[in-house]
Amino acid sequence: MRVVAGEYGGRRLKSLAGDNTRPTTDKVKGAIFNMLGQYLDGGVVLDLFSGSGGLAIEAVSRGANHAVCVDRSFPATKVIRENIAITKEPEKFTVLKMDANQALRQFAAEGQSFDYLFLDPPYAKQEILHQLEAMLKDELIRPSAYVVCETDKSIDLPEQIGSLHLVRAQTYGISAVTIYRNEG
Repeated sequence: MRVVAGEYGGRRLKSLAGDNTRPTTDKVKGAIFNMLGQYLDGGVVLDLFSGSGGLAIEAVSRGANHAVCVDRSFPATKVIRENIAITKEPEKFTVLKMDANQALRQFAAEGQSFDYLFLDPPYAKQEILHQLEAMLKDELIRPSAYVVCETDKSIDLPEQIGSLHLVRAQTYGISAVTIYRNEG
């Protein structure tokens, strides 16, 4: 696994040992950012089920100003921190060890909002619809923000969720990538 493009392009990233995570492949990561428009124009990223931090690091590499990485697993947050160290710009990242729903409540209480949101939950725990509705209600998703959902290909997400409108959906092997834009 590596950073595909941008400032950190080519740098190798560590992944978690075991079968509890499935890091986004370089191919899928490249496709996601091609769909978003190759390079990002600043903004704040939320990587809600961060795993190894690969999507957040890729986003900052491609021009995002800051990324917040959330994972409830201690081994995951340890790997995320090690991968962030590879960027030599740790100030561009925040790592939170907590449950996704707990993090969303904290962000709402703090009045935080995001321009790019990556939701790649463990396949067995699909809560994406509920979480997106909560994020919209709590105004965590900025107007014109992009939301990228990576799910099992058997999960069929709707074309519209509140003010989120489907931009693109693509299947890659066992994974499906669905991208929404906030039109609200």
